[in-house]
Amino acid sequence: MLKKWLWGTALTLALAITGVVVYYGYSIVHFANSISTASGTSNSSSSGTDSDSDTPTTTIPRWEGQERVNILLLGGDSRGDDAGRSDSVMVASIDPVTKKAHLFSVLRDTYVAIPGHGKSRLNAAFSYGGAELTKQTVSDLLGIPIQHYVYTDFTGFMALVDAVGGIDIDVEKDMYYTSKADKHMYDIDLKKGLQHMDGKTALQYVRFRHDATSDFTRTERQRIFMTELAKKMQSTTSLFKIPDILEAIAPYIETDLSPTQMLKLASLGFDIHVNDIDQQQIPPNKLLTNELVGSAQVLGVDVTKLQSYIQKLFEEDAASSETPSSEEQN
Repeated sequence: MLKKWLWGTALTLALAITGVVVYYGYSIVHFANSISTASGTSNSSSSGTDSDSDTPTTTIPRWEGQERVNILLLGGDSRGDDAGRSDSVMVASIDPVTKKAHLFSVLRDTYVAIPGHGKSRLNAAFSYGGAELTKQTVSDLLGIPIQHYVYTDFTGFMALVDAVGGIDIDVEKDMYYTSKADKHMYDIDLKKGLQHMDGKTALQYVRFRHDATSDFTRTERQRIFMTELAKKMQSTTSLFKIPDILEAIAPYIETDLSPTQMLKLASLGFDIHVNDIDQQQIPPNKLLTNELVGSAQVLGVDVTKLQSYIQKLFEEDAASSETPSSEEQN
């Protein structure tokens, strides 16, 4: 059974689909129920049947809380029966009060403390304890509570891209990589220039890391791709395909968000614009150090400084949202 893998699909769905969720409410409810692992979930409070017809109706619940919402977005490099390691780790952070959002790409080679397992690269946390242990590890690293996770596999990513009709990406250089170990299933062969990518070629683009800057430029490419994917999902053509898109990717996504929570998160996205989301690498280069552990090179970071950096970003969100009138009153 394929393991579930996701980097970005949750935020993309939450922010890109919300503009039309009222039109496709029943499809959203069905999708949410099919991917949630939260126990005791039910869509009885969110959907029903019109008394005068057999057409399902949906009321989209609003997000009531004021606490910042942090969601771990995981991409697992699982193959066959091997649980694998997390191929990509992202955190989507949304302030429901200021409507400010961040998308952090957490470098998977960051040398961190993994609860119960000592210190290792971040991506090892998934092989030790799956999404839950990775969630705890990232929370300890960033110094923020991470309430939920979303997780899918290579197949799910390709299914999503194919479902929206592909994505146009300007590839910055030729990219080539081949591996006999994978029986050439995940070989990479892309040419420089503007390309219309289907699921298979898109996976090659976001996975390529065999250049001088390795994972640094790979995570940048992932953020670029996510932005283009979100824009595509907001397009008129994709909006009409939302039910089909959700049906295509549901088998490959797993999350501990309940269906109701997913619907509320979707409603929160109404006031957040994709182009306004702050996207950046974590830890930032200025806080990274190269360290040698045994014979292996890893990325070191001062955790205290990193947590202060994250908190400063959130404080700047709050400051930038203050209105002139409130400042004058102060």
